[in-house]
Parts: sequence; C-alpha cells; structure tokens
Amino acid sequence: MAREIDKLSARAVATQTKPGRHSDGGGLYLIVDPSGAKRWLFIYRRDGKQKEMGLGGLLSVSLAETRRRRNDARKLLAAGLDPIAEKRRAERADGEVVTFGACADELIAELSKGSRNERHAVQWGTTLKTYAAQLRPKPIDAIGTDDVLSVLQPIWTTKSETASRVRGRIERVLDAARARGLRTGENPARWRGHLDQLLSKRRKLTRGHHAALPFAEVPAFIADLRKRRASSALALEFTILTAARIGEVLGCRWGEIDRERKIWTVPKDRMKAGREHRVPLSDRTLEILAAAETVRRGEFVFASHRADRPLSNMVFDALLTRMGVKATTHGFRSSFRDWAGEMTAFPREVAEAALAHAVGDATELAYRRGDALEKRRTLMNAWADFLEKGASKNPGTVVPLRRA
Repeated sequence: MAREIDKLSARAVATQTKPGRHSDGGGLYLIVDPSGAKRWLFIYRRDGKQKEMGLGGLLSVSLAETRRRRNDARKLLAAGLDPIAEKRRAERADGEVVTFGACADELIAELSKGSRNERHAVQWGTTLKTYAAQLRPKPIDAIGTDDVLSVLQPIWTTKSETASRVRGRIERVLDAARARGLRTGENPARWRGHLDQLLSKRRKLTRGHHAALPFAEVPAFIADLRKRRASSALALEFTILTAARIGEVLGCRWGEIDRERKIWTVPKDRMKAGREHRVPLSDRTLEILAAAETVRRGEFVFASHRADRPLSNMVFDALLTRMGVKATTHGFRSSFRDWAGEMTAFPREVAEAALAHAVGDATELAYRRGDALEKRRTLMNAWADFLEKGASKNPGTVVPLRRA
C-alpha cells in the first residue's frame, strides 16, 4: 500500500517543476508557482472551513524541518487548537509582529542585490512609501482586500499607470510574505479573478504620448510661469530648459552642479538607461540655480518644506492645473523634440542625446564613446533663446518667495 505520509523524496522536491500542489501527505504540500518558486503549505480543516498555513519557502526551510512543523501543527489540531491562531499568539507573546513595511523593506533589499543598478529598488521603495504608507504599520497577516482597495481607489483612475505598479508591488510583497510562512490564503492584491471584479478596467496608455503643448506656445507659457514666485515654478522651468525627466530634476543635488563649467552631471542610478548623463547648462538655468540657492537648506536643489526631501512631482501637476494648461511635465520633452526637428538643422542624434535616448544598435553604441556635449550645448542654448521670446528677463521674478 502506498505511503499516506512523507511521500516526497528530497530529490523529487528539488527537481519538481510542474506548477501546482504536490502532496507529501498529512496535509503538507509543496507548492510550485508558475514562476518556478517553491514553498510549503499545510492545509487543514477547522470549524468546517479549509485553512492554509504557510510553512516557509523551499530555500529557507528543509524538507525535514517542514515535516516537523507539519507534525507540530497536527498535534495542535488533535488537542482542539488552531495552528494559525497559536502561531499568532506565540508571535505576540514574543513581541514579534511582522509588518507590511518590514516585509517590503526586506524584499526591496533582496531585489537590489540582483538589479543592474539601484534605481529599480529605489523606485520600489518610493512607490510603496508614497502610495501604500498606510499599509506599512499593519501586521502582514492582517492585510485584506479592503486595505488594498483603500490604497488603490484614490489613484486608480487619476494615476492609472502608477496605481497598476502599486498593486503589483503590493501583490509581490504579500506573495513573499506567504512564501516565508507569514501569511496564509489568497493574495488580496491579486488582479485576475479578484480585484478585476472590484475595480474598473485600467485605461491603457500609449507609450510616448504625453499631453504636450505645441512648441510655438511654450515661450508664452514660460512668460506666465515666471510670474509665479515659487520653487515649483523654478523647478518646472529648469526641467523645460534642460529637457530632462522629472525624476532627474527633482533628485538633483547641489554636488552634481558644476557652475564654472556649466554642466549638471546626473548619476547613472537616476537615469532611465542606467548611464551617467551630462547636461549642458544655459545662462538661464544658471539664473534659476542662483535663485534656488537663496533658499538653500539641504543637499537637494529643489527641496520640499523638509530640507531632506525634494519636491514631489505632484506639485508640477498642481501648478499646471492652476495655470489652466492641459499638458504634462513630461510632455515638454516632446515640445522640445518637435522644435528641434522642425525649426533647427541639428542632427537627429544630437537631439536624441539631449533627451538621453540611446541611438543606434548595440555595436554602434559600443564604438560611440563621446556624448556630444558641446554640440548639445549649442542646441540647448538655442532652445533657451527660443523660449526667451515672450519671456521676461526681469530678475525680480526669479526669486522664490515660497516653497511650492
């Protein structure tokens, strides 16, 4: 007769690749996820309901240790006790309450080990701390669907792309916690068959199509922008003048600026392509930096009300809304590119390099060692001159009187 318990061999556990549940007997299962990750699960019935208790991931818990944990759980059941409730009681007695924040931080640290640069892990941390801050102090095993919805619903239709990333990252944290035996049951952040029944279908975005002003209207916009005496207005004008991405500007530190050589060097960990990028600075950008320095309080050029943090990108959205402009901050990069292509004779490669876009195949990129800095300097000075049309040179309008 086939064995009813301890049915799996160590070799079978190590080599099993078929997704699904593989029984070891006595309620213990090896779970192979579609991704190939493996974890242990103890399934039992209590008060007429089926329950699932995570026993850890295959890499952290051996087959022998998992069977010991299963046997301990079965003894509790035989004594009329609920293994999950007893586990939580023991954790509380030890003063150990594992929170969502702790699990998120641990996962991010692990992800950073395998990342080609730190940017991806930093984005993870920033996204979760900004949009899922209310989940951080909660016990990881107490987070349910309502908690996840409370994070997603406020941004689901207004920041659909961000909301999708937040949902996926919450799901990943909760999956990692379940693999460690810190959660049981289904993942409340799962989309298919769960949240897709509770949230509207997310609008699909077309890459590269951010709302943008026609380039002919940008000088008049700059003139209006200079009437607003705030750090956010200076930061937005600096962003437009340099054709940089929002994150590159908001993360700008004083140590990256070389005013004598008129160069801003953005480190590779803040660049989308993962390569250091030098930005030539026009005279107007230097004026903006001088104005920002009058209220300097920390390392960030455009700091928020807290000296240790930069402005939030949301201040740009709010500023554009107040100005009645139906465009995005990122869209000004498109305005710049259209202007360079239609109104100048600069080569395409120079304009693309100004946007920090890679041009050419891998072989061509490998042989192109320079970054065309001086050619780009001429281009960016021409862009600054174009924007100056209709924009006031009154120096009294550049000094910020308030922070945002």
